[in-house]
Amino acid sequence: MKVWYDACTGKHIRYGAAIARRLRKKGHEVVFTTRDHPDTLPLARIIGEKPVVVGKYSPHSLFSRLEESANRVIQFSRMFEGNMPDIAIAHQSVELCRTAFGLGIPIILTADTPHATAVNRLTIPFATTVVASCSIPERFLRKQGARNIVQFMGVDEVAWIKGFKPLKGTELKKPLIVVRQMETRAAYAAGKSDFTAKVEEDLVSLGNVFFLGRYNETNATFGVKEDFVDSASLVAHADLVVSAGGTLAREAALQGVPSIVISEIGRTYVNKYVSKRGFPLFITNPQDLFNTAKRNIGKRFDVEQNLASLENPLDVIEKIVDTQSAA
Repeated sequence: MKVWYDACTGKHIRYGAAIARRLRKKGHEVVFTTRDHPDTLPLARIIGEKPVVVGKYSPHSLFSRLEESANRVIQFSRMFEGNMPDIAIAHQSVELCRTAFGLGIPIILTADTPHATAVNRLTIPFATTVVASCSIPERFLRKQGARNIVQFMGVDEVAWIKGFKPLKGTELKKPLIVVRQMETRAAYAAGKSDFTAKVEEDLVSLGNVFFLGRYNETNATFGVKEDFVDSASLVAHADLVVSAGGTLAREAALQGVPSIVISEIGRTYVNKYVSKRGFPLFITNPQDLFNTAKRNIGKRFDVEQNLASLENPLDVIEKIVDTQSAA
């Protein structure tokens, strides 16, 4: 089959690469697309993917967001005219969903961010099948417009953390504390203040704080160019990770590195699930951050059996594609 995957962010690139490798081994053709974004192309080079670049990330205003999204849809429509994919897969790419739905292409959609209201409304109703962690209530997905739902006993990050071999990178002074900047330009972050710079100041007495910025605002230690860091590799070598969201914290916790999430955005179903399954992911508030950090910094948790017990979403996606292929 001809399978189309579209990646909008670095996380999507990592997920898409894992899906592409799995499906290529089964003999499927994968058309991998992305947009010009600070995280997409540098990470793609690191992991050996060469996606087709369609459009760009333009978060400057509501108008720029809308216009760039519309431009991507038009470009995708022209790209696939006379040569359509058999199936489309994405981690909530708005443009893939709009294009594939309009062209009658079945859509497999992964989703794990209930707080991303706008993206949920623009993607979930279009999906033929939604693949989601069992931690996310089915009633929530139904309310968002999901029709066919397949849930798995794990989280999306399992797809690329199982078997992950981090880059060595340049040695950093220990103990290493990685603080991830809040995704300030995301639609769901509108009106919320970014407190992560203050977190950096609060933790400096405990160790060497590496502030992992977004949007090309980071000094690199791991990666292929000076303004990009391979975050999954960075946190693998860390002694503590602090985040406002979830992906980085889960990537670290699934590798046995203690991680702290300190915002309401981070109190998600998937974060709570990872914590309850025995991984070192701690959800707290800014007032308790220092004490939580002090108790856990430098610890290394043995999570091998816990990780092995989680279901890999790649298995679920592969099965759906095989079923579609046989139809």
